[in-house]
Amino acid sequence: MTSSHRLQFLADYRTIRRAEGRGSGDSAYYRALPYADLTGSNRSQWRIRARTFDYFVQYILPSEPCDVLDLGAGNCWFSNRLAQLGHRPVAVDIFRDSRDGLAAARHYEPRFPVIEAQFDDLPLPRERFDLAVFNASLHYSADYIRTLLEARRCLRPGGAIVILDSPVYRRPEHGIRMREERQRFFERHHGFRSDALGSIEFLDEEMLSRLAISLGLHWHIHRPWYGLAWHLRPWKARLLRRRPPSNFWILVARV
Repeated sequence: MTSSHRLQFLADYRTIRRAEGRGSGDSAYYRALPYADLTGSNRSQWRIRARTFDYFVQYILPSEPCDVLDLGAGNCWFSNRLAQLGHRPVAVDIFRDSRDGLAAARHYEPRFPVIEAQFDDLPLPRERFDLAVFNASLHYSADYIRTLLEARRCLRPGGAIVILDSPVYRRPEHGIRMREERQRFFERHHGFRSDALGSIEFLDEEMLSRLAISLGLHWHIHRPWYGLAWHLRPWKARLLRRRPPSNFWILVARV
């Protein structure tokens, strides 16, 4: 990623996130996440995040304290929750914004390390972590192989890469259509397409197979229950002749 592309992405991202009502001046907002959105701006999204997090804690996160690399940490709510559970998170993001980036970590107790860095160039030693978690963030990568290799480098033997809340489609053309729709939406509402990074923005089943072969991984797919309305989305899309919606699977690959 060139410096100019990075700066453009950060400017675009800040504009979009502020327009979406992200962040607050109140510490209580951050400490309530993901279980409540005290601003009321994005409640449906936080309900999904909360169900994903609960599933992750119940079925994937080890019960004993472990070292967790929180990749694409945003406002660091995920690291905060892990620290409260007795784990040792390190939050990584390229966005240091005080309302929606790493600087929001000041709202939390206990404290944990935050690092401003790119996915593909982590200033961290080899075999330092037990889990590398992409929390609603892997789809911002422009090169999944490079990004996942860097995450794997930081994992101890027996550690795991975990992908949460990134859209997964059955067929690549469905993801491409989603990306085009999203970029047109941003262009209409914000005046730019928000594509400075060249992010892939989705996963699909064929892509997951290719990544498994290229990286020597085996994906364990978890399918959390997000409620009946979510479950019925594919049928609704078919009736309305719309693009099939994404899945929010949890993907786990052991090293």
